[in-house]
Amino acid sequence: MIRNIIFDFGGVLVDWNPEYLFKDVFRDRAELDYFLGNICTHDWNEKQDAGRPLSEAIHTLQEQHPRYRNEIRLFYDEWTTMLGGPIEQNVALLEPLKTNYRLFGLTNWSAETFPIAYDLYPFFEAFEGIVVSGEERLAKPDERIYLVLLDRYGLTAAECLFIDDNARNIRAATALGFHTLHLQHNVNLGDELGQLGIKYKLARI
Repeated sequence: MIRNIIFDFGGVLVDWNPEYLFKDVFRDRAELDYFLGNICTHDWNEKQDAGRPLSEAIHTLQEQHPRYRNEIRLFYDEWTTMLGGPIEQNVALLEPLKTNYRLFGLTNWSAETFPIAYDLYPFFEAFEGIVVSGEERLAKPDERIYLVLLDRYGLTAAECLFIDDNARNIRAATALGFHTLHLQHNVNLGDELGQLGIKYKLARI
C-alpha cells in the first residue's frame, strides 16, 4: 500500500531551463547550443547539485574558458531567470494528495540556490520534509540519498511512490523497492496517478 509520495522538483513541479536566460545573452543559436553543450553543461551543474560551492564552480570554469568569463558568471548571478515558474497542473495536485498521503521532496539541487526557489514558491510548504542533494553532498541516482530520505522520516520504500522525470533516478529508486512513476514530457501527472490507484480529489472551480 502506498502511504507516501516522494516528488522530484525540477521538471516535475518547477520549470527550469538555462535557455530562458541564455537565449537573450547569445544572439546566435549555434553559440548558445555550444555554450550549454560544452561549457555550462548538465554534468558541470550536477556537481553543484552534489555540493560543490558555486564560487568554486564558476572560478574553475572561467579559468578553463576565459572567452566566456562573463557568460559563465551569469549562470548563477542571474540564476532565477532560468526558473519558468511552477508547473501549475502538477502543483495543483499537492493539496488534494495531502488528504490521503504524506508528501516529501527528494531533489538534486544546489544548497545555495534551493533556498531562493523555496522562498519564491509557497507550494514547497506542502511537503512534510525535503531532502536536498546539495545539503547532503549526495545526488540521485546514488542510492545513499534515497536511504537518507527513508531513514530521516521513518519511511519504508515499499510504501512510497517516487516521481521523477529522469529515468536513471527512477531505476535507482526501483532497485531499492520504491513504487515509481517516470514522468515524461507532455504526460499528464494526474492521469498517471489515477492509473496507479492514487486517490485524490481536485477542488471544483
